[in-house]
Parts: sequence; C-alpha cells; structure tokens
Amino acid sequence: MSLIKSISGIRGTIGGKPDDGLTPVDIVKYSAAFATITKAKGNNKIVIGRDGRISGPIVESLVIATLQSMGIEVINLGLSTTPTVEMAVKYANAGGGIILTASHNPKQWNALKLLNETGEFISAEVGQQVLDMGNANDFTFSEVDDLGTVVFDENKAFKKKHFDAILAHELVDTEAITKRNFKIVVDGINSSGAEYVPDLLMLLGVADVILINGEMHGDFAHNPEPLPAHLTEMTTIIKKEGADLGIVVDPDVDRLAFVNEDGTMFGEEYTLVAVADYMLAHKKGNSVSNLSSTRALRDVTEKHGGDYFASAVGEVNVVTMMKEKNAVIGGEGNGGIIVPELHYGRDALIGIALFMSHLAKYDGTMSELRASYPNYFISKNKIELTPDIDVDNILAQMAAKYKNEQVNTTDGVKIDFAEEWVHLRKSNTEPIIRIYSESASEDKANALAEKIMGEIKSL
Repeated sequence: MSLIKSISGIRGTIGGKPDDGLTPVDIVKYSAAFATITKAKGNNKIVIGRDGRISGPIVESLVIATLQSMGIEVINLGLSTTPTVEMAVKYANAGGGIILTASHNPKQWNALKLLNETGEFISAEVGQQVLDMGNANDFTFSEVDDLGTVVFDENKAFKKKHFDAILAHELVDTEAITKRNFKIVVDGINSSGAEYVPDLLMLLGVADVILINGEMHGDFAHNPEPLPAHLTEMTTIIKKEGADLGIVVDPDVDRLAFVNEDGTMFGEEYTLVAVADYMLAHKKGNSVSNLSSTRALRDVTEKHGGDYFASAVGEVNVVTMMKEKNAVIGGEGNGGIIVPELHYGRDALIGIALFMSHLAKYDGTMSELRASYPNYFISKNKIELTPDIDVDNILAQMAAKYKNEQVNTTDGVKIDFAEEWVHLRKSNTEPIIRIYSESASEDKANALAEKIMGEIKSL
C-alpha cells in the first residue's frame, strides 16, 4: 500500500492500515484539517466533486460526512471534472474545494486535491498546515446544533457555467468548427470525460462523435495515463472509421492528448504548443511551462514575439510564474492547458475548444498541423524508489558529475546540453524518480535517458 502526503494533496492506494494506504481514517483527518483552516478564514462553504473511479462514492461519502461534522456547508458536484470544481469554487464564492481524484493514476489510487478560495491549488504553506494539523489530530468537530449541510448540484448548474465560459471565449470559434464537419473518436476512460467531452463537442458543433470506454464505472479499460502505449484501441478505431482525430483525457479531465487521423500520436507535449500557437497568434504575450516540458513552446512563443519562462514542476508553480510574468497561456507538457482568462488551472475542456478552433481554421490535417511545429522528442522514464534509496544524494551526485554543462537545480536536476536536455526529479505524487529527456530524435532522446538511468543505478 502507498500513501503520499504532500503539499499538493493526499494521494494513496485504497485499503491497508492508516498512514500506509488511503484509508477512511486518513480521509477523515485530512478533510477535517482542511475544513479547520478554511473556517478560520471566515468562509464555511466548500465545493467537492469526484472523478469516476471505483472508490469515488466511498471517498465522497467520507469527505461529506467529515465536512458536515466540522460545520461546513458542502456543495457536492458529484461526478465532475477537476477544472469544473475549480471554477465552481469561484462561482459559489466558497472558501475552498476538494477534488476527489488520483488523476492519471490507476484504479487502486484516489486522492484529496485541495483548492483555496480562488479555485486554485493551495500554497505550500497551507499544504504543510493541513499535513501538520492532520497528523496531530488538531481539529475539533462541531456539536449537534452546529453541523453543516450538503447541497447536491442535481441539475449540473456548474457544468453549464463552465461550458458557457468556454463558449464565450473570444478565440473559440464554433462556426468554424461546425463547417469542418469533423468526425472525432473520444476515449472517456470510464470516467467523467465520457460525459463532459462529448457534451462539449456537441455544443462546439461536432455532430459525429464516436465514444469508446464510455461506461462511467471507474474500472479503467486501460492505464488511464494518456500515453501512446495505452491508446492502441483509439488508434485502431480512428483508422477503421476514417476519423479526423482522436481526443484523450485522463479520469479527471485536466490532461489532454490528441491522436492524428492516421493513428499516430500528435504528442501530449504538443497539445500546449498547438494551443499556444493559436492563442499567441491572436493575443500577444508570454508563455510558461515547467522544466520538464518541450523546447517547442519556447520556439513558438518567440515566433510570435513573446517571452518563454520555465517553472518548477507542479501546477501551483506554473500558475505562480504565469502571474509573475503576465503569461497569456501556460501549462505542462503532460497535456495540461492553463488559460488565465478562464481560470488558473489545467483544463482539458477549454483546451479542446481552442485546439478545435485552431484546427478548423488550419488548411490541413492533424498530422500536417503537427508537422508544422519544431520536431523534438521527449522520452519519459522513471525509476521505482525503495526506502533505502537516498534521492537527494543521487541528484547531488548527478549535478556534480555534469557541473560543466548548464545545470538547473530549481526542481531536481535539469542538465541542458547544446542540442538536448535531461531532467531528473523525485515525483510529488508517486514513489519514483522521473527521468525526462528531450532531443532531436526519438532514438537520441531514449539513448540519453538510458545513459542517465544507467549512471543513476550505478551510484
């Protein structure tokens, strides 16, 4: 069993002993801690929503009961998406939000992702307070006359508000999308995306949608991380049906990937590149992604006269830098799109609307659009951690080994060579070291990753 307690939330595998897996005890104490901090700011309202995974209803029940026991007014969106919950916090003038999702992790995982009163992920400082308070059981439940209430968003009002905001964006062109008469395959991965993505496409003017893995039971048909190895069904159906493209999201719909009309991958790194290209062509400004993202975003940004900036990995770090640099577009190379005009959070739904507008106005196919961008390849690898591995020591040794190269230790160790780079960092959400490398070809990127992993394993 695994339980990862970090400033970005509480994530773990369902079952086991308290403080080992994600158990009812852990769910209650960290929910109570978060409620205490939220109430201290003078707002007793918290929005919650969940993805479609198997454990979702159980975790939802525990969180609702805990929040009510803390005197909280709960607004329950039920089956929803991460970006919808984020926006609902603002719409409801709530003091915070809790998203019940383990994002791209397999079905045995779940998590509490915590939002502040602006619908953004809580700061490192507040995250540490939640951990400290939860670990110390430093909270007090309400007496019977002060118990909280729960309101269920039965009519999906916040989903509609989210969709309305997307359709109102000045660069979302439903007329252009409708004229292209796209045929699209959508992989709903047995979660919220099976409802939200087809519904949005209909509003955008796409009439021909083929939905796969559309039953929202949470027993994922494949590993839910939108990587090429997991999308073989999608590629087969696209070619069989003669579709124009495929759309892939993760279970909580904050990551977005596309598949070309010939079954090849558009590349999740290039989701942000393409959307940024479209936005920056119409609205001049800067862009931000994290240190593990492709150089192609820098190239596209500079083409449009803007400046590119790289942050530490983690959505909260990207958002912080976007605000500092007044970026008009940002996100992460894992398919996360952040459009500040809508909200400061990764949002696959606004990403779909902007990308489809871009493609609708582009005189060519998906694969031709992809070929129009600088061609880099990223190899994404990982090394499983055991308790005896000293990650900090390993990273320090690697930084020292390559001290004559351009080394950035803001977040792990990133080594920039003349024509390629490698980024080594301990994951915040899984017990692994991530090794991302980028080069001019897939073979070169893989070779660089293999070389670095071999050096790590020899330490």
